[in-house]
Amino acid sequence: MAYRSFEDVTLSRRALFRSGALFAGGAAVAASPIGAGVAWADHHKAAGAAMWPNVAATVADYVSTGKVANMQAVLGFGQADPVIISDGLTQFATGTPVDGDTLYRIYSQTKPITGMATMMLIDDGLIGLDQPLAEIIPAFADTKVQIEYDGSIEEDNLEPQARPVTIRHLLTHTSGLGYGIVQKGPIAAAYAARGLGAGQVTKLPIPGIGGVPEKITLETFANRLASLPLVHQPGTKWSYSVGLDVLGRVIEVASGMSFDSFLRTRLFEPAGMDSTFFRVPDSEKDRLTTNYGINGGSPLPLDLAADSIFLDEPAFPYGGSGLVSSPRDYDRFLRMLLGNGMLDGKRVMGELAVRLGTSNLLPRGVETTGTWIEGQGFGAGGRVQTDNGMHAYGWGGAAGTVGFVEYTSGLRAGLYTQYMPAEAYPIQRGYPEIVLRDLSAMRGM
Repeated sequence: MAYRSFEDVTLSRRALFRSGALFAGGAAVAASPIGAGVAWADHHKAAGAAMWPNVAATVADYVSTGKVANMQAVLGFGQADPVIISDGLTQFATGTPVDGDTLYRIYSQTKPITGMATMMLIDDGLIGLDQPLAEIIPAFADTKVQIEYDGSIEEDNLEPQARPVTIRHLLTHTSGLGYGIVQKGPIAAAYAARGLGAGQVTKLPIPGIGGVPEKITLETFANRLASLPLVHQPGTKWSYSVGLDVLGRVIEVASGMSFDSFLRTRLFEPAGMDSTFFRVPDSEKDRLTTNYGINGGSPLPLDLAADSIFLDEPAFPYGGSGLVSSPRDYDRFLRMLLGNGMLDGKRVMGELAVRLGTSNLLPRGVETTGTWIEGQGFGAGGRVQTDNGMHAYGWGGAAGTVGFVEYTSGLRAGLYTQYMPAEAYPIQRGYPEIVLRDLSAMRGM
């Protein structure tokens, strides 16, 4: 398959990184839940395509029509092994077949992981859910707030914080912090100039999205961010933000460990997640997919697996978008959440920490009208839905991935592919509905 060069293609960073569609249009994932009474064992021996026919047909369609190089759906109940429905190659034409151990850029699916790491420290008593951020990172005590949203960042458009930024605010995107992929005008330019980007995409020198960012520490990142104004008063508006990246620094200060070391020793190793990295090791690079940008309906190589930006050290460990993981690894994370902290008979997280982190943590009275989560809740780095008898928690990634759990039916589900922006195709938004159709049929068996 031939591809046009990316040299003359313009894709905005804002479009590439947006991923707010999880459960939108799929709010009824468990509106008619199959219930815990439908035992996984009854279906475990069935082929994935027979068990999940609509999901399997969608995966096959996306790959066979050339929309994506590969796609995998991972579905399971409770603590049982998942069904993995796979199709395609790690790279169009020249790649290898994908499987549950293939590596994907999960981008904002990093946020629930960082959120749960934060819940661990709350459970440990080292930080508090409503503790002011400035008690941990003092520079935020003096951070001002824009009066006019996305207006000037000069003093005449700034006012003091009406209330302090808290850990709860960071977890739920209600801190008032901005995001380079969301903001416009002077504040967006200031973020870019100070290396406060949303993440990394490619080494290619594509204006606005490409190039290798400056290497800085999380301490430097947090302090630079604190020198810029908030875009909203804390606790007043849901606004997608770098809050989960700031929590990476909070975790460092509170734990006395580097953020990546904390994730590895407290979460990844206990959960048996040996394929989740901020930097893909040389020994594992053959498992990495190529990422594509969709332009005019055509997939163009954006980040080649053989020379991926994720093979090098990142600017810093992005708690909001930085991880690469495998479908099998992320399913272990979801299994742990469904087990309320238990996995393979071992406790990875405290039960109350998981229950709290997957509940609605939005501050009382916060405005969500017109946002990605209007009418829904938000927990520790992920969307929460509790309508129609369901209780779902999860989030999606900028390259088309999705991961969520639904406690009423005991379902965990993931979707893995590599294209940007996620909204170029309807699959990320529509995946929960497709799962629901198969669940409803399964319930009728």
